[in-house]
Amino acid sequence: MSAVALYAGSFDPVTMGHMDIIVRASRIFDRLVIGVGHNPKKPGLFSDKERIELLKHCCKGLKNVSIKSSSGLTADFAKREGCSVLIRGLRDAQDFGYEMQMAHMNHHLAGTIETVFMPCMQQYSNISSSLVKEVASLGGKIKGLVPPPVEAALRKKLK
Repeated sequence: MSAVALYAGSFDPVTMGHMDIIVRASRIFDRLVIGVGHNPKKPGLFSDKERIELLKHCCKGLKNVSIKSSSGLTADFAKREGCSVLIRGLRDAQDFGYEMQMAHMNHHLAGTIETVFMPCMQQYSNISSSLVKEVASLGGKIKGLVPPPVEAALRKKLK
């Protein structure tokens, strides 16, 4: 049986913390689907298409990774994609509380799908897409917080 995992998020923009989770999850699972969705609670900077293209560029060398647009419930998207595992990245205890709630709800919605929590590496624990956008919008240094193509796209978008 092939183990297929879903890593879903808004990825607006993708950070080095996201990439850490993507690379590590791609080593564990036979196939990793990255579901790019829209979070109505967060204002988006990049369009869905732009975020997908940036992720494709950043994941170019990962042969078992596919990037797709997702909408609706994550559990429903996971079922449609044949995923049996949801990957959720954790930066800190605050993330854990929120992600635990989501894991329980996803289990309620799709009892056959398991959630696996992956803590990001310590050097990425302070990075969030929102913070990166804020720092970049004020002209601050974001090198090392996002992959180089994302840094270039952010600078261009915020000019």
